[in-house]
Amino acid sequence: MIEINEKTGLVLEGGGMRGVFTCGVLDYLMDKKICFPYAIGVSAGACNGLSYMSHQRGRAKFSNIDLLDKYKYIGLRPLLKRRGLIDQQLLFHRFPDRILPYNYKAYAENPNRFEMVTTDCLTGRACYWEEKHSEKRIIDIVKASSSLPYACPIIYVDGRPMLDGGITDSIPLLRAFEQGCERCVVVLTRNRGYRKSSKDMKVPRFIYTNYPRLRVALSNRNKVYNAQLELVERLEEEGRIVVIRPEKPIEVGRMETSIRKLTDLYQEGYDCAKKIMGF
Repeated sequence: MIEINEKTGLVLEGGGMRGVFTCGVLDYLMDKKICFPYAIGVSAGACNGLSYMSHQRGRAKFSNIDLLDKYKYIGLRPLLKRRGLIDQQLLFHRFPDRILPYNYKAYAENPNRFEMVTTDCLTGRACYWEEKHSEKRIIDIVKASSSLPYACPIIYVDGRPMLDGGITDSIPLLRAFEQGCERCVVVLTRNRGYRKSSKDMKVPRFIYTNYPRLRVALSNRNKVYNAQLELVERLEEEGRIVVIRPEKPIEVGRMETSIRKLTDLYQEGYDCAKKIMGF
């Protein structure tokens, strides 16, 4: 069990549809009324974190599982219709505006801080955003944080071209420490010991031609991510952080569409949170 005080942070990794594991974790936290003074989310972690910050229990699960089952918003249909593998118009406009409205008022009134991570296409560096009042800006930021490279379009935030925060800071634990956290709960979407391939992933010049620093960041992505995983495991062993992660290699892919697999992973997230948090 971890004691949560004013110096405790919550760090939410992304992972595309593997983020349903995080949905289960966050629903458990809401069921137990567990709040953190500071939280930070990347990509799917940013999306799910917003529902946690507005205290809308079950909303993230509905978005990732029920909505997917009904609207099939991943795959060829959105590619042909929206020029992207994910229907962002549905997820970031119709869903929060009409299907299951996002409670912007509850989010604005939540005294706890929440940051979302994006990658600046011009600099190839991570950007950290904190916004509670402008509805448009909130959506711009979370959409950019979740815009997977190659699969989704570049999104502009304050006039700057942005993509998925996971390109540059998939597990923003150091950012949480920089913001004053002394201990953190880190929610990962991969099992302990997982590592990406260490092979060079040099991005050809014809991809993101106008953003050479983005191409460098994409090329270094695996190396940076593996280093972050090593840091997480070391700090976990030292007792400085608590990690909630899947207990075994998962079958769910980044663009998973199997409702059964997603539902099972959601339940695993809920059960793992219950086991590790001990509340």
